[in-house]
Amino acid sequence: MPRMTPPAPAPDTPLTYGDAGVAYDLIDPLKVAAQRAAAATGAQLGAHGFAEVAASRGESAYVVDVGPFLLASIVECLGSKALVADEMQRLTGRSFYDAIAQDTIAMAVNDLVTVGATPLVVQAYWAAGGSDWFADAARASALVDGWRRACERCGVAWGGGETPALAGIVEAGRIDLAASCTGIVSPKSRLSVGDALGPGDAIVLLGSSGIHANGLSLARKLVDRLPDGYLTLLPDGTRYGEALLAPTVLYAPVTEALARAGVEVHYAANVTGHGWRKLLRHPKTLGYRVHAVPPVPPVLDFIRRHARLDDAEAYGTFNMGAGFALFVAAADAERAAAVARGQGVSAWVAGQVEAGPRRLVVEPLGLVFEGDSLQLR
Repeated sequence: MPRMTPPAPAPDTPLTYGDAGVAYDLIDPLKVAAQRAAAATGAQLGAHGFAEVAASRGESAYVVDVGPFLLASIVECLGSKALVADEMQRLTGRSFYDAIAQDTIAMAVNDLVTVGATPLVVQAYWAAGGSDWFADAARASALVDGWRRACERCGVAWGGGETPALAGIVEAGRIDLAASCTGIVSPKSRLSVGDALGPGDAIVLLGSSGIHANGLSLARKLVDRLPDGYLTLLPDGTRYGEALLAPTVLYAPVTEALARAGVEVHYAANVTGHGWRKLLRHPKTLGYRVHAVPPVPPVLDFIRRHARLDDAEAYGTFNMGAGFALFVAAADAERAAAVARGQGVSAWVAGQVEAGPRRLVVEPLGLVFEGDSLQLR
């Protein structure tokens, strides 16, 4: 048994996401401006005989109607989780890049499947701070092997990618990981951009494995408050850094299994940045009432306590145990949860959709997120 080093008492001052250098009120307006500029380019598809699915603008993936089926695409980056892997390798001698690879695939694939797409092809973007990054053969091999295994789990082909050495742009000794993914919506009836979303629908939450790949800026900032940094032991005996590096759950096997089972998904949300506010992603004037809250993973409970986060900050930043949300007809809710569990993913019938106003009410926590707390379009 490892010797337990009790964490030092947390300072009384809360540690927020803004303190960690991430301010969505500055980032989101650029996203909205970019979306509006991008929307003007959709007409270009007409010259090829295709058309965009306008309702996919502002969703997690962009969808194009190419006639007999729909194509969906997405690009996502990993973010700062690689910094945790680098530090843990320095401290332990172990490479965690197999897990980091799955995280990167998950960032793209988990977004793509929200629109009802079957992932087909993944492309890699691995931008290093210099060619010497690739000289660590064990680390590079772990990245390749983890990437391949994640593709196999999602049933996608790894088409290729780009491995630039960007000295002066990316910091020396670091790597910026990203993935793009293309998928197919076939038959077209699988499209889930919220057209069928309405009052009475059930909210089914799918379990997370921990922090996934969002909120790492705050989690890294917390290290300064811990007695042994990333090696600080959590109450369950796991080291903090190892717990942060638990790979993100891949939800594509669940959405594919739902399609095979004939469960129609009215809408879906990948619970990433903005935490549970992502349940408010669709612009319809609807209310969302949650009556069952999943267990909080130990690492997220640890962060909440030692960063002194209240529920609004914790659930508005992290997934807090719910990494993905499905909105289905009430009659399909229990079956949808059972299908997810059959794929090894925990699931809960957690609430329902109501007639407006647009807000999320988390009853067990007495927590309310108003619609204007999430501005993504």
